[in-house]
Order: sequence, then structure tokens, then C-alpha cells
Amino acid sequence: MLRQRVITAAWLAPLMLAGLFALSGGLFATFTGVIVLLAAWEWTNLAGVSDVPRRVALVAALALLMALLWTFGAALAAWPLWLAVVGWVVNLFWVTRYPARSEQWQSTSMRLTMGLWVLLPAWIGFNVLRDTGGIWLLYVLLLVWGADIGAYFSGRAWGKRKLAPAVSPGKSWEGVAGGLGVTLALALLFAVWQGLGVAAGLGLVVATVVVTLISVLGDLLESMLKRFRGIKDSSNLLPGHGGVLDRIDSLTAAVPLFALLSLGVL
Repeated sequence: MLRQRVITAAWLAPLMLAGLFALSGGLFATFTGVIVLLAAWEWTNLAGVSDVPRRVALVAALALLMALLWTFGAALAAWPLWLAVVGWVVNLFWVTRYPARSEQWQSTSMRLTMGLWVLLPAWIGFNVLRDTGGIWLLYVLLLVWGADIGAYFSGRAWGKRKLAPAVSPGKSWEGVAGGLGVTLALALLFAVWQGLGVAAGLGLVVATVVVTLISVLGDLLESMLKRFRGIKDSSNLLPGHGGVLDRIDSLTAAVPLFALLSLGVL
């Protein structure tokens, strides 16, 4: 398993970095769109759709919607990102009340709708961040990765108080604190690197705390859906790493919110 993980990471990491930072405009939108559509394919399974033709039709419908949003400029607008804010408030309610409120979202149609407000704004957020400058796209990626790494090691070392035992028994509040410690250090480094003043630097710190916490929620939401569905990974598209959703679950929550913050609308 470790060998397979290393092999996959060896080709996947350069591909992702090249696509995210060497492309722009329509090519970038297409690249990130493919990633989101692969995640959507996995989401249809999480939603309980097992019929392959129907899964293909649902992914094709999302692709058409994305194409329309790009054509008419909505892929670089703020208003679709506000839908994500509302959606993630609802997601928070469901995650913190699992399994007591699972009847509110357990239908296939509701889970598909949930996927729409999770995945589509994530794609839009990627495009907004790329359009406003690659530096902040890099920042949110490092933020999410740093939060994951910090949470993993601090959780293993000191984790005692369970964060959401019904959803993901392995996660702890100590892990969240460790992740926050890493991302706050990242915020300070970026503030110095970018020459931000005191006010802008404090703004970045506050934004970092909020986005770090919402990234944890992204991870928990997918864990909840997989637990409800009775599966370990969203798919086996990435050998040794599970599925695309398993790799971008935190980003689906963090990217739309950070994109809004980068536009100065929050």
C-alpha cells in the first residue's frame, strides 16, 4: 500500500501543481472542472446512485452547468459563492447532529442537491482565486494542507477529546488546535512575505482561523456521508489514496469561503 501511495503521489503532485499554477483562464477552468467532475462522479455514489447511465447523466448535467456559468461570466462572480456559505451552515447543522437529523438529508435527491452546493462553488472559488492572483490560491492550498498535517500529528500525540465521534472517531479537538497552530504560523509568514500592514495582517489571521475551521467541516461532511453509505473511500480513482473527494474534501469548504474573503465581500 505504501509503495502504491508513493507511486501515485509521484505523478499526481507535479500534475496538480502544473495545472493549478501554469494554467489560467479557460484552460485553468477546464483543468479544475475535470477535477470537480471526477469528484461529482464519486458524489453520485455517496448519494446512493448506483446506475451507471444515471451517474453519467448527472455528471454531464453538472458539466453543462459549469460551461454555462463560464460562458456568461458567473464563474468569476461572488454571488454563487454566497450559496456555499448558506450551504455550509446547513452542512454544519447536519454534521453536528448526526445521526439524529440524518432523515433530513438521507434521500438521494437531497444528497445530490448537497453535492451541488458543495462542488460547484468550490470550482467557482478556484477560478476566482486564480483570477485574483496565484499567490492566494497557493495560500489556501498551503492552509488546508498545513491544517491537515498539524491536526494529524497533534491528534496522534495529544488527542483525547473527540471532535465528532459519531462522524469521525479519530478526530480530536487537540488535532484541531494543532492544525490552527500551523495555519496561524503560515498566516504570519505570509503577512511578512507580502508586506502586509498591521490591519491587513490581522485580517489575514482572522480569515485563516475561520477558513481553517471550515476546512475541518469539509472533511467531516465527507466522513459523515461515507459512514452513512458504509464505504471507506469515495472511490479507488487514485490508487493508494482513495478517491478525488478524499483528497479535496477540505478544499471544497475552504476554497469558496476564502475566495469570498479575497474579493473583500465578507
